[in-house]
Amino acid sequence: MLIHSAAQLLTLAGGPQRGAGLGRLGILPGGALLLRGAEIADLGPTPELRQRYPHEESLDASGRVVLPGFIDPHTHAVWIGSRAAEFEMRLEGRSYLEILAAGGGIISTVSQTRQAPVEALKAEARPRLWEMLRHGSTTIEVKTGYGLDTPCELRLLQAILELDAEGPWELAPTFLGAHAIAPEFKDDPNGYTALVCAQMLPAVRDWWQANAPGRSLPFVDVFCETGAFSLAQSRRILETARTLGFPLKIHADEFDNLGGASLAAELGAVSADHLVKTSAADIEALAASGTAAVGLPCTPFGLAERAYTPARALLQAGGLLALATDLNPGTAWCGDMQFAIALGCRYMGLTPAQAIAAATINAAAAIGRQASLGSLEVGKQADVLILSVSDYRHLGYRFSQNLVETVIKKGRVLAL
Repeated sequence: MLIHSAAQLLTLAGGPQRGAGLGRLGILPGGALLLRGAEIADLGPTPELRQRYPHEESLDASGRVVLPGFIDPHTHAVWIGSRAAEFEMRLEGRSYLEILAAGGGIISTVSQTRQAPVEALKAEARPRLWEMLRHGSTTIEVKTGYGLDTPCELRLLQAILELDAEGPWELAPTFLGAHAIAPEFKDDPNGYTALVCAQMLPAVRDWWQANAPGRSLPFVDVFCETGAFSLAQSRRILETARTLGFPLKIHADEFDNLGGASLAAELGAVSADHLVKTSAADIEALAASGTAAVGLPCTPFGLAERAYTPARALLQAGGLLALATDLNPGTAWCGDMQFAIALGCRYMGLTPAQAIAAATINAAAAIGRQASLGSLEVGKQADVLILSVSDYRHLGYRFSQNLVETVIKKGRVLAL
């Protein structure tokens, strides 16, 4: 299929974009894109490609922006239930950490999710994934973490794998058994940390090798935060995971600066996420590493917080910045990357071009898939969005409107 006559074809070519280089969109006015099967076969000016491929099925993108599919590199999309009552509690003055300490927060969702079979988990997650796809997220990272025991965590992984096989979305699985201290270990966080290291991580590796042969191991993530896992406990979990061959991620500095970002850089984690309270030293450590810094602006918005990821400082240091939604039931029930882009522009100081790059090619780097996803280049996967507008700056400028008119996943136009 030949997509032609785009008002703006955003290629995002050239790989992940660091520091002051963030925001290179590679715009081809009047551009065209040839798809063959699931891959991009050619691109360039419309007159040239129409002459080169006169008999191709065509899709007229006149007056529209064409760009790569969004990649959401941080979500908790599989869970059961809601926490609407906690939203009301926060409005009445209770903090997130106070609610967590009282047995709410993540633990509240755990109690509901533990009872659910795989089919129920999939049934609740599936509409969320469709909604994310309709808003342009063609690849989505999905974490476990609402089980906090081995059987439920493995059910969550199974649900993620089966949803990935269903498609048409593409899911990147993450094991987050270290999302919170399990309720059975409320007064023994070191005991739960030992359980994660000695039992859960080996069980996940063995289960994965048996149930997903030939696929790379999932990421292992840990919530390094006051009320969750200390820096020392996070180090123990991540070092154990690395020894077992897992790629690493970390939640860090959402509420307090414990040093998790520097730990991620030291251990070669693919990404460090949240990064609201990150110190200057941690920012420098991230910028000197290959670890992507993932901002989650929907979360402070959802919590009515004033502080957001210090994007300008990260970019000034030369860091690799990505954006994600953090879709979850407690703080950010939002899987819309267009809204994350709008918040990134308003509260993180990004331009629309920078936010788009952070949501595509840099987001691909935050899940280790920049070689195949995140830009429109020959040989890459044909994940393409066509917007209903003629100027890319409407992303960020407008919000609470879905500007995605057409979603193409692996070369196939989806009926959404």
